[in-house]
Amino acid sequence: METVIDIKHLSKSFGSNEVLKDVNFEVKKGEVVTLIGSSGSGKSTLLRCVNLLETPNGGEIIYKGNDILKEMKNVEQYRTHLGMVFQQFNLFNNLTVLDNCIVGQVKVLKRSKAEAIKVAEEYLQLVGMEAYVNARPRQLSGGQKQRVAIARALCMNPDVMLFDEPTSALDPEMVGEVLKVMRKLADDGNTMLIVTHEMQFAREVSDRIVFMDKGVIVEQGTPDEVLLNPQHDRTKAFLQRTFA
Repeated sequence: METVIDIKHLSKSFGSNEVLKDVNFEVKKGEVVTLIGSSGSGKSTLLRCVNLLETPNGGEIIYKGNDILKEMKNVEQYRTHLGMVFQQFNLFNNLTVLDNCIVGQVKVLKRSKAEAIKVAEEYLQLVGMEAYVNARPRQLSGGQKQRVAIARALCMNPDVMLFDEPTSALDPEMVGEVLKVMRKLADDGNTMLIVTHEMQFAREVSDRIVFMDKGVIVEQGTPDEVLLNPQHDRTKAFLQRTFA
């Protein structure tokens, strides 16, 4: 399988606080990789470094053979290949659902408006939001907003979908509808890098689970290896607390 993103010796500090320490892992085409760990373990910072919302202090981010950190002039171009779904949706409140999904296509990908609408309608249907094309974000529930945010990211035809705790801001009854969409994306063969606390979901959809603690990758492997047969005491302690 082709490696889409290869992280080598990545480090990130905020002042004297070292948040990521010598992080190494890769994401292959069609793979679902899930980052788990306690709050403050560095998962979200790692995800934000992957799409350069945070600038790493050291290391390499190899995208299709090129070190993105050496070619910082192409950041915007690189980001067009990554679909980012945030905790807080980050929709444009003054735009309709449809316009939220076409603005990036027209401005960044230079698609015609007609083509952008066609693509947007296709992905809104995929996430079950086609009936809401004329609604504005304030008229939607949290789960609906997140499904629109997923559709918006998919409209850019990214190589990798990045999810930063996409259900953490949702009421419990809305979590399922978002996870259902993400399951479908995984089943369709999308390449996905996910930060989540939803352990059952992680076990069901992930090809590989990466456990982080205090800025380092403690262990990684298949869901059964990491969740059912962890090798490290730190992983065991985390899982005991999570499933207690």
